[in-house]
Formats: sequence, C-alpha cells, structure tokens
Amino acid sequence: MAERLDGTRILILETREEAQFSRLLKEKGADVLQCPMFTIEDAPDPKPVLDWIARLTANPFDDLILMTGEGLRRLLKLVRQHGGDTEMVEAIGKSRKFARGPKPGKALREIGLAPDVTTEKPTSEGIVEMLAQYDLKGRRVGLQLYPEKDHSALIGAIAAQGAAVDTVLPYVYDSKAADTNILAAIDEMEAGRVDAIALTSSGQVRRLVDAARAHGREDQLRNALAKTPIASVGPVVSDELQAYGFTATITPAEDAFFMRPLISAMSVALSKSAVRTTAS
Repeated sequence: MAERLDGTRILILETREEAQFSRLLKEKGADVLQCPMFTIEDAPDPKPVLDWIARLTANPFDDLILMTGEGLRRLLKLVRQHGGDTEMVEAIGKSRKFARGPKPGKALREIGLAPDVTTEKPTSEGIVEMLAQYDLKGRRVGLQLYPEKDHSALIGAIAAQGAAVDTVLPYVYDSKAADTNILAAIDEMEAGRVDAIALTSSGQVRRLVDAARAHGREDQLRNALAKTPIASVGPVVSDELQAYGFTATITPAEDAFFMRPLISAMSVALSKSAVRTTAS
C-alpha cells in the first residue's frame, strides 16, 4: 500500500498555487496548516505595464522571457480589462518564448501556446546559462520580472549579448499583511504541533527569516525549525536553506522538483518516522 500522510499536520507557505498544494496533501490524508507568505497585487501603476504590452503588440519581441506563470496571467488580466487579449496572444505567439521552469509553460498552454525553450534550472542563473547558448545580438528581448528579486545581473547578462532588453513588472507583493500568519506558524512549530514544513520556493525561506527578524523572533524560528522536519522541493530551495544555516531533511527524487514528487517524499519519510515512533 502506498505511503500516506494520515495523521500528519503539514505546514505550507505556498501562495500562488496554495489551493492546489493543499488539495494534493489532503488527498494523501494530511491535515494542512496554510500560511500564505504574502498577498499578490496588481502593479499599483498600470501605465508602465500597459505601455509594455502596447510595444509587444505593435512590434512583437524577437524573444520573450517569462519568469513566472503569475506574471503572464497578470498581464493578460490587465489587457482584458482594457479591451481584450487577442492581439497580445498573437504577438506572444510570434516571439521565441523562454520559460523559467514549468510554471510559465503552464500559463502559456492556458492560452493555446507553448514555450520554445524551458530552463533546466528554474532560476535567474538558469536563464543566463540557457541564453548563453543563443545569439541575441541585435534582438529585442521582452523580459517579465517578478517582485522582491534583484534582476540587475540577469538584465546585464542579456544586454551584454548585444540585445535590447525591455522589462515589465506586472505584479507586487504585500507582505506585511501576512506577518501575523507567519509568527503564528512559528509558534505552532516550536510547540511541536507541526509534523513537517513544506517549502516550494527560495523566496519562502527568505520571507520566513525576514519576518522572524523583523519581529525579534529569529531565535524562536531556529528553535522551531530544529524540531520540525523541513521538506524542500529541490536544490534551489535547499541551497537557500543552507545559506541561513538550515538543512532540508526531506527532498524528492533527483530531477523531480515538483509538488507531487515532494508530497511522495514526505509520505515516505513521515510514514517511516511514524513507524519508528510506534516501535519505540
């Protein structure tokens, strides 16, 4: 019988795909403690975003780099509020499309398109390594960014290849509203009422530490994570944890850095832990 998560309480910090992650965990029998790390809001000033969309539709970019699925969906949402998205979708279809990992590809397929190239590493560094294999000299490159990340190295690397880079930031994070949730989650872990915390992005690690520091609770966070198994979706998250002195104890199989393999890894690890606890 396949391992399940019955009787376990899993803390998740996912925001963009929180509902899906929660559903998959519950299907395995887990009790899910949800802690959104931030809320996602449209860009406060839509004009720069609309101007970028206008440049895309008037003269499609030679190359379009999508960093997040959320970014593409926000662009489409905005253009639909101003009269439809047909021209934008057609323009995207004419561009060579690079996706940072699987999520932008999923958003493209929602509008009947697909990425031409997807990074093996879903990071900015992975994008740079991938683009180094292409001749970008003289090409117009549209670059969709995401918040709370310094993209200067990425932009500089593309420009250094002789391309003209046109960037857009279609959404922002509102993190203050989630601080109360984060501090409550730290309390739950420290009290031993969480069987594992599941992390699916490096930004979640940074956000967790930043919120704890801002409220003078970093020592408490370290104590909490010392007694709580940490499940990491892949090496990018695990490396970020290491940078702050934490270690992931549950990871999916190599080259399977998605939600379902992560949940399978948790099912195996936590069921074995339960067996050991019962035996002792």
